Amino acid sequence: MTRMPTIVETHFHLPGQTAFYRGKVRDVYALGDRLVMVVTDRISAFDCILPRPIPYKGAVLNQLAAHFLSATRDLCPNWLISTPDPNISVGYRCEPLRVEMVIRGYLAGHAARQYAAGHRTLCGVPLPAGLREGDPFPEPIITPTTKADSGHDEDISREEILRRGLVSPEDYAQMEAYALALFRRGTEMAAQRGLILVDTKYEFGRRGGQIMLMDEVHTPDSSRYFYAADYAERRSRGERPRQLSKEFVREWLMARGFHGQKDQPMPEMPDEFVQEVSERYIELYERMTGQPFARDTADDPLARMEQNLQRALQDVS
Repeated sequence: MTRMPTIVETHFHLPGQTAFYRGKVRDVYALGDRLVMVVTDRISAFDCILPRPIPYKGAVLNQLAAHFLSATRDLCPNWLISTPDPNISVGYRCEPLRVEMVIRGYLAGHAARQYAAGHRTLCGVPLPAGLREGDPFPEPIITPTTKADSGHDEDISREEILRRGLVSPEDYAQMEAYALALFRRGTEMAAQRGLILVDTKYEFGRRGGQIMLMDEVHTPDSSRYFYAADYAERRSRGERPRQLSKEFVREWLMARGFHGQKDQPMPEMPDEFVQEVSERYIELYERMTGQPFARDTADDPLARMEQNLQRALQDVS
């Protein structure tokens, strides 16, 4: 496999820059009341950054997030102002709310693992008896987590959120309403493209007293999809639905004994698997947008990014 240039990290020095934060996947630059979010090709699983980046992953995530933020702005205000580069978004700086709204339409992923372990409640929400992995819930459920600055997020119930004062009852009710509306829209958009939106997460913040949707939306890093075409047939045969998401990376790691626990050695992905992951990200982009993905062939993507970013900042200064 020919190795494509990948974006592992950035070291920009931007005019008016007041802060910098490097997350698991994103490099974030603060410029007063604006944020510059650079989506790299790093990939994480179980809250751990994997050793090898994935070609085009950052551009897929950034452009898909912009696509869905634009398509849902009528439902919920969001942070995005512009995307001056395939890997870069510029938006409003918000004060994060310390609760992440996870919404699930089907038994899959973390919920399925908890269910298989015998748990019949998740984040205080009762789960129906007799479900198999991949089965739908009677209606979508919200299973929130705390939003950790580092390490693992924590499952938490609505009641515990309010008891601990993580957000006010009014704010929680608004976040819940936004999450349900966004999930309905995401479900509709996925169905138009032959996919089932299984579960996803939403992050919210506050700007000027207004709750706004932050970060990415309905991307393969924040969401899980099933293929709709053979979902019913596979379920009738007792088989797991085919997925189009990052879950297969987690499954690949778990099959090699890695579950994100301390001191566990992390297996390194071979070239062939890195290529497969990249192609799956691109497939989801093309399915969800109906547009071909433009594969950047620049030898120095960092130079392109910095030039586009500097030009965008000059235009708004």
